[in-house]
Amino acid sequence: MNKAPIILFHESLGSVDLWRNFPEKLAIATQREVIAYDRLGFGKSTARHEALDFDFVRQEAKDVLPALLPFLGLKDFMVMGHSVGGGMATICAALYPLQCKALIAESAQSMVEELTLDGIRRAKVAFADEKFLNRLAKYHGDKTQWVLDAWTETWLSPEFVTWDLEAYLTQVHCPLLVIHGVADEYASLAQPKRFVDLAQGETTLCLIEECGHFPHQEKSEPVLRSIQNFLEKID
Repeated sequence: MNKAPIILFHESLGSVDLWRNFPEKLAIATQREVIAYDRLGFGKSTARHEALDFDFVRQEAKDVLPALLPFLGLKDFMVMGHSVGGGMATICAALYPLQCKALIAESAQSMVEELTLDGIRRAKVAFADEKFLNRLAKYHGDKTQWVLDAWTETWLSPEFVTWDLEAYLTQVHCPLLVIHGVADEYASLAQPKRFVDLAQGETTLCLIEECGHFPHQEKSEPVLRSIQNFLEKID
């Protein structure tokens, strides 16, 4: 495959394994190399002990991606991020406009909404039940409590309420595909609209009916078709 590969950024509780078979399906559908990795502190990566920095979304794009590209021998690339991973992918597209050939934002947030915070509060209560925490531990091992806290305590902090991607979205010039479930329990339809309105390049919006926060799992076929059609126009 000589096409630019797609780098995946997982969500707040995510990992390589939690993408399940989506990367393989995406590679087949697009005929591209698809690269997924565990962010530091998640999945099978090295454990972290310090609290997550409030600037963690930008740091992934500014500090981690520049180290990842030469390690993988990559120059040109595409990015796809799910949920907060969509924010990381967006900043990558903004900071590396010559190398990033396309951006795919799935269930992504560009600002803090009360709907998001309400969903996190409910999830925090649910994870107080050990059986739910144990399910998460299958993927994160002894890092599980840190992973959960990195999500809930960061997003629910009063200091995080002003987090916003507008400054980066207005610097996105590459083609953008925005995928969003109409019944997303963590992000309203104001989120995908904002992505489309603020990005400076060609944008495509894919709203998926009867779908929540995980379109690539809940409605994988429509998601794959939308990405395939989007990238065919670029190629």
